[in-house]
Amino acid sequence: MSNDYRFSFGPWNIHEGSDPFGPVVRDTIEFNEKLKMYKELGFDGVQFHDDDAVPNMNDLTPDQMIKEATAVRKKLDDHGLVAEFVAPRLWEDPRTIDGGYTSNDPACRQYAIDRSKRTIDIAKAMGTDLIVLWLAREGTYIREAKDSKLAVERIVEAMNAMLEYDPNIQIAIEAKPNEPMDHTYIPTTGHAIGLGLLTSDASRVGTLIESAHALLAGLDPSDEMGYALAHNKLWSVHLNDQNGMKFDQDKTFGAANLRGAFNQVRILEQANYAETGAFIGLDVKAMRTQKAEVATMHLSNSRKIFLALVEKVRTFDKKLEKQCIEARDYEALELAILKHIMGI
Repeated sequence: MSNDYRFSFGPWNIHEGSDPFGPVVRDTIEFNEKLKMYKELGFDGVQFHDDDAVPNMNDLTPDQMIKEATAVRKKLDDHGLVAEFVAPRLWEDPRTIDGGYTSNDPACRQYAIDRSKRTIDIAKAMGTDLIVLWLAREGTYIREAKDSKLAVERIVEAMNAMLEYDPNIQIAIEAKPNEPMDHTYIPTTGHAIGLGLLTSDASRVGTLIESAHALLAGLDPSDEMGYALAHNKLWSVHLNDQNGMKFDQDKTFGAANLRGAFNQVRILEQANYAETGAFIGLDVKAMRTQKAEVATMHLSNSRKIFLALVEKVRTFDKKLEKQCIEARDYEALELAILKHIMGI
């Protein structure tokens, strides 16, 4: 069963445990050591920000940058891994305090576009055509600070520059309604798909859906996935979980809402997502109190829960499901699903 799906996570998902209210609680693990853990945990793909692959990219010439990215690809090859995607990190540079693509400063907007093109160069050197855009600071703290119509147009302008720069790339937009900004311009999957329709090549713009981001928007992740799948625009997922509409918690998949997790797996199974070759990405974080020697269990546990739910989806009594639907007896269907998930 595990061979049906390919799994990925990012190096940031093995972390020191610091948060805005406290210091690190675990020692830093070097990138090369993290790569050794991937196969041991049952993962085949590595998610990257551009500076995960080339940490000092702003200080390098284009040739130097490509050389470093090529060296990282060699390390992936040595471990039997592949890069799933590369994403421009546009939220930590001083030039992106007020946003990247939507900044009120034209020099900052140009920096964001130039950085995105360098991200594409890194992705090509690492053997992937998938670019993920998490539009972290493309929003405002107060709505009057920016023109929302103009902001959307500026994001489209940046995406068109990327699509023109390399005719082979695909862009997957990772929508999120808030955090770090109070208001973001592309908060949901529907917004992301609509944004793609404004670009010069909508066929190359899709989505990456994160479970927690949908929940923060008050939406059901499985419905967001279904919407993207109906448009043939679900190009990756970040599965995790969330206790309500709080900060982005990145909990172990299924830990807060097992039935919600079941329905996410169910929609992916029904759409034959595994057959597309796209990854099941996990964007989960260890609890801050977790000791270093067991600080990867959130990854292995999420994968185990996903695969267990695949089995639950595949073994659910389809005849009973059909009978309940035809009889419009949804209480019976609900109970049957809950009993099946609980194994009773």
